[in-house]
Amino acid sequence: MKELLPIGTVLTLKNGSKKVMITGRIQREKKTKKVFDYAACLWPEGMLDSSHFYLFNHEDVDILYHIGYQALEEFQFRSVLEEEIKKLEEDH
Repeated sequence: MKELLPIGTVLTLKNGSKKVMITGRIQREKKTKKVFDYAACLWPEGMLDSSHFYLFNHEDVDILYHIGYQALEEFQFRSVLEEEIKKLEEDH
């Protein structure tokens, strides 16, 4: 299983030129119900509106510029996320 990046991580996506910052993990797109590893907003602008919200998977990451804050709570929550990912994988 891939290790999820923490909230606050700043990166560029493959074929992208603008940096984004991870704001969520294990996100389901409303229209297609497809599950993505991450949700992000533009960096340094932040959340402008719902049309500037990006969903992508771990393999879409090109360059990491900054890894988000990691503390005990992050590692504890990551184990919850890993359990949710297992459930999603079992459903498919």
